[in-house]
Amino acid sequence: MAKHKTPLLDQLESGPWPSFVSDIKQEAEHRHANPDGIEYQIPVDVCDDLLGLLEMSYEDGETHWKHGGIVGVFGYGGGVIGRYCDQPQKFPGVAHFHTVRVAQPAGKYYSTEYLRKLMDLWDFRGSGLTNMHGATGDLVWLGTTTPQLEEIFWTLTHDLNTDLGGSGSNLRTPASCLGQSRCEYACYDTQSLNYAMTLEYQDELHRPAFPYKFKFKFDGCPNGCVASIARSDFSVIGTWKDDIKIDHDAVMGYVKGEFAPNAGAHSGRDWGKFDIEKEVVALCPTGCMSWDGSKLSIDNKECYRCMHCINTMPRALHIGDERGASIFVGAKAPILDGAQMGSLLVPFVPVEDPYDEVKEVVENLWDWWMEEGKNRERIGETIRRMSFQKMLEVTGIKADPRHVQEPRTNPYIFWKEEDVTGGWERDINEFRKRHQR
Repeated sequence: MAKHKTPLLDQLESGPWPSFVSDIKQEAEHRHANPDGIEYQIPVDVCDDLLGLLEMSYEDGETHWKHGGIVGVFGYGGGVIGRYCDQPQKFPGVAHFHTVRVAQPAGKYYSTEYLRKLMDLWDFRGSGLTNMHGATGDLVWLGTTTPQLEEIFWTLTHDLNTDLGGSGSNLRTPASCLGQSRCEYACYDTQSLNYAMTLEYQDELHRPAFPYKFKFKFDGCPNGCVASIARSDFSVIGTWKDDIKIDHDAVMGYVKGEFAPNAGAHSGRDWGKFDIEKEVVALCPTGCMSWDGSKLSIDNKECYRCMHCINTMPRALHIGDERGASIFVGAKAPILDGAQMGSLLVPFVPVEDPYDEVKEVVENLWDWWMEEGKNRERIGETIRRMSFQKMLEVTGIKADPRHVQEPRTNPYIFWKEEDVTGGWERDINEFRKRHQR
C-alpha cells in the first residue's frame, strides 16, 4: 500500500506513454518486498518519500529541493550533485537525495555482467533509480545519502574499474557514437578518441577550474548520432576529403526497385516506387547531384557531406577513403545567451592515435577561455563576445573561406591590413588550387 496519497502523480500514469511515476512505484514495492534480502544502506522508504515530495511540489507549484552545497568524494570536485529536501521531517527517506554521475564506457557498451554489478551496487547503497543516459552522457544514479558516497566511490574504482563522471565547471564526461565498432559510415575510431581524451584530461574532469562546463562529443560521421554539433563545446565530426564512391550497378538496382531505400529501415512512410530524382537529387542541399536517366553524377567539390544520399542508397553510395574529421566549437543549450550550434573551426584534421592535432586545438582553446571567460560563461559565449577572429588567433588557425557562414553577411572575419597586402591573395589562390577537381 502506498505510503503517501499522490492523486496528481497518479494522473501521469494515465497517458499512452510509459510513466516515471510507475517506475518509482515499482521500485518502492520491490524495496519493501526485498526478495533478494538486501541490507539496504539508505532508508527503505526512499522511493515512497520521493513520490510524496514530488506530489507536494505539484500541489504547491514550486520545488521542495534545496541547494545541495558542497558534497562529494575526497579529492574530487565533480561527479556528485548534492540534493536535500526542505521537508526532512515529513519525508525522511529523501532528507538526502544526492545524484551520482558514473562515467559511461565509450559508445555506451556494457556487458550484462558489468551492468548487473553496477545495479547491485546502486540497489545496496542507493535508491535503485537510474537515468540511462541523460544529456550529460553519464549513467546517472538518482538518490543516495552523504555517508554512502565514499563507499560507492571505493567500490566503483577498486572493484569495477569505473570512475565518476563530470559535474560543475569542469570537463564533462566525453561521449561518442558506436563508431567503427558497428557503423560503416564512421570516418574515424570515435571510441578510441573518446577513451584517449578521457585519460588525457582526467584532472580537468574531476577538479573544476574552468569558467563553466565544457563538453567533448565525438560523432563518427555527419549523421551525428550523439548530436555533437548541437550539444558540445568541442565537437569532432567525421568527414572525408575525396569523392563519394558510387556503385552504378547498385544505383540502377534502387531505380528498378531491387533494393529497398533507406536500407529497408522503417521510417514511418511508404516509399512507393523509388524516384531517384525526387528522393535523392532534388533533396541535395547544394544541388551537386544529377541523374540523366541512366547514370548518377556528383559534383563532389560542392558536396556538404550531409549524408542524405548515402543514407537513402547505402548499397550504391559510400563515404570516401581519405578520412578524418572536422572540429566545431561553441554549441550549447539556451542558458544565458540562447542556443548555439557549433561553429566550424578546423575543416579537416587527421584523427589518429595519439591524437596530438586534436589535443593541440583543445589546449589552446582552454588557455584562452580560462584567461578571458567570465564566470559561468560557456566558450561559445566567449567567442561571441570576443569574436571568432580572436579565437582563430589564439589557436593559430588561419582564416579560411569555409569559416564564412554566409558571404558578405558573416561578421566573424575581419581582415587585417597585413593580410590584404599580399598574403591574403596568395592564401586564397592556394585554397582554390587545393579544392579544384
